Amino acid sequence: MARPKEFDRDLALRKAMMVFWEKGYAATSAADLVQAMGIGRQSLYDTFGDKHQLYLEALALYSEASVAELVQSMRAARPLEAIEAMLMAFAARPEEQNALGCMGINSICELGLQDEAVNAVRARSGAPLRTSLIALLEQAKAAGDADPALDPAAGADFILATLAGMKVIAKGGADAQALRSVGALAVQALGRGRPQTS
Repeated sequence: MARPKEFDRDLALRKAMMVFWEKGYAATSAADLVQAMGIGRQSLYDTFGDKHQLYLEALALYSEASVAELVQSMRAARPLEAIEAMLMAFAARPEEQNALGCMGINSICELGLQDEAVNAVRARSGAPLRTSLIALLEQAKAAGDADPALDPAAGADFILATLAGMKVIAKGGADAQALRSVGALAVQALGRGRPQTS
């Protein structure tokens, strides 16, 4: 009996992620996946389970890498500058990447909240970014750079909502300048009401 052909699981998963990212969950067929992944249908099922399980793995891979990249970009001397750097890093992404949208946002638009497993993946992968934003806003308040009345958790959610909006308009064709303007305005809003320095 012939042994099944071995393949690079991680590479196959990345290829599946690209298909789901481009086409969405419902429009992606098993035939699309096996063709892109370069494996047989039985190998797909034996290794990843069904299409839904493969989608969950692909979404987790995308989301965790995307969040890690955003967190990594938050490097600046002052907290609000770090948040702005993160938004500007997104604005600087290649247009062809933005045309695909964000796989996480795409999953919300396609599936809403009806899939609890997808919701769990998004919540788990997004938590580190929200935690980092809250910490930066707490630091900004302590340094007198942010509005003294700002609730850091609400501010973090505001920045995440801004980022989500930037992802949507980027998919709709907004250019880098428009994205930068939105990001800069959001960061300015966090500082409103703070005491003016001479």
